[in-house]
Amino acid sequence: MSERRGGGACVCVCARALASSVWCSTLYLTNLAKLVAALISDASKEQIPGQSVDNLALGTENMAGVACTDTATVKYISQEEARAIDQELYDDYGFSQEQLVELMGLACAHAIAKVYPVSSLPRKQRTVLVACGPGKNGACGLVCARHLKMFEFEPSIYYPKRPCRPLCQALTTQCEKLDIPFLSYLPMEVQLINDAYFFVVDAIFGSGFTGQVLEPFVNVINTLQQLRTPIISIDIPSGWPVDNFPVDGLSPTVLVSLGAPKVCSQHFSGKYHFVAGRYLPPDILRKYELNLPDYPNVDCVVSVL
Repeated sequence: MSERRGGGACVCVCARALASSVWCSTLYLTNLAKLVAALISDASKEQIPGQSVDNLALGTENMAGVACTDTATVKYISQEEARAIDQELYDDYGFSQEQLVELMGLACAHAIAKVYPVSSLPRKQRTVLVACGPGKNGACGLVCARHLKMFEFEPSIYYPKRPCRPLCQALTTQCEKLDIPFLSYLPMEVQLINDAYFFVVDAIFGSGFTGQVLEPFVNVINTLQQLRTPIISIDIPSGWPVDNFPVDGLSPTVLVSLGAPKVCSQHFSGKYHFVAGRYLPPDILRKYELNLPDYPNVDCVVSVL
């Protein structure tokens, strides 16, 4: 009976993922059709020499099977909206925090592997430092570190404030069982970190953080700010105000927004910005008018930069 129930749960998860993929593709094609109609309308008013309106439509029609990322209308959500979306996932859809953290952390690891394909890196360049905070963002960092290990990276974790919550304890145990080292302290010598790690994952504070940054995280963020090593931030760069322009703080090379990009990430000036929100149900995408771009193939992240 337990095998049947387990198999049924896997089928349900698979069905939900397929439904999400199909809906996203349908939404993309619907938006594409509207764009085509507008283009044809404009073309009929002002004919392009040597090209008929029929040819214009045919050329665009052939793009239907090509993954396309239209980022012009992507919505950047506030802290309040991010919280409301998470609460709906818990209350109305029956998601658990364990589920969401696993989906988010796995997506972050996939984004990192896209930017830094492990097969192209020598062994000495696969070292990763994952700096984790005490909340959900830190839990996502632990999941990300575990999957990076499975992807044949060599992560180390700095986790100075470990909560007593069962989820965080379980994630810590999973990393320890994979022989992922936990650092007892973060070197304050910036050059030591630059020399030891190929990149750093910033999983300290996400969009749910409120209040003032306290020690030891003040020093941690200050140290990360001085690094030459690339930084990958999960959800938002730690220390940035969610709904405002960041005066100073981290300047990551890669940003992986969870669910949807936040207001502050409009000011992100790094090289790669991904959204990890394929797990969001269609009704939530519509309700909050997120206008996320179409996810390519079966990817769990999509580039918006």
